[in-house]
Amino acid sequence: MLAKVSGCLAGETIGDIRDRNLLRRALTGFKPDIVFHLAAQPLVRESYSAPYETFDVNVMGTASLLEAVRELKQPCAVVCITTDKCYENREQVWGYRECDPMGGHDPYSASKGAAEILIAAYRRSFFASDRIGDHGIQLASARAGNVIGGGDWAKDRIVTDIVSALIAGLPAPVRNPHAIRPWQHVLEPLSGYLALASSMLTKPDPRWCEGWNFGPVSGTELPVGKLADAFVKTWGKGEWTDQSAPGQPHEASILRLSIEKAGRELGWRPCWSCDETVKRTARWYRTVLCDAGDARAACLIDIEAYGNCLK
Repeated sequence: MLAKVSGCLAGETIGDIRDRNLLRRALTGFKPDIVFHLAAQPLVRESYSAPYETFDVNVMGTASLLEAVRELKQPCAVVCITTDKCYENREQVWGYRECDPMGGHDPYSASKGAAEILIAAYRRSFFASDRIGDHGIQLASARAGNVIGGGDWAKDRIVTDIVSALIAGLPAPVRNPHAIRPWQHVLEPLSGYLALASSMLTKPDPRWCEGWNFGPVSGTELPVGKLADAFVKTWGKGEWTDQSAPGQPHEASILRLSIEKAGRELGWRPCWSCDETVKRTARWYRTVLCDAGDARAACLIDIEAYGNCLK
């Protein structure tokens, strides 16, 4: 809303992803060539407070969408976005590959692992990748790393917490400073989703109808505390404080993704280093919140810069 995106759209329908009738009407009206499914309850800590809603939105919401696609009976490419947390996390030091088992300790992670299993079941049962010519539906899933960037206002997100604290002149709270995450700018996985959908649309092939990881270059993952250090330094003032405490809800200590498949099959690669990602994220929030800058213009600056990096 802040970036006034609605004015650029040919049309929009706002509703609950679990509303099958609304989804059916929307897809029938739009007759899409490509469907990106990004709707979710996306927060780990919120999933402890609202586990039923988390499973309902993330699993049954995905089922609602795939049912609407099935009933549409029209060829299209479908990319369902889940998360890097869909994997059964064994705290391993190497990156999870697309063939690794699904799982999840917390309700959010488990709901996304369950969504991946549901997606695979629909593909095998209704959208078989070896019979695309019969039904015309290509179904893939995409798993992104820990995304940061301008415009994220979600509760209990690291950048949101840091920005809110710095603007208020308070130390930024950091819950798990030693936890390692595959940080990336939001434009990175978005470019991956578009690359995948483009391949599905222009060169229909069973090999696209699988799971895909989009994350940073291996070895560039950072502990949360290091990210907080970099963000505060870029902001120019402030500090963060360790808020870790025994008894808080479980969150994984180590999470890395292997992106070899996306590089090999799609020719996709991340463009921005973690340092560049932090700088651009901090600049976006300072521009919009501190300098009363235009959110849309700030987004377009980053998009143009990212596009130039891809050339």
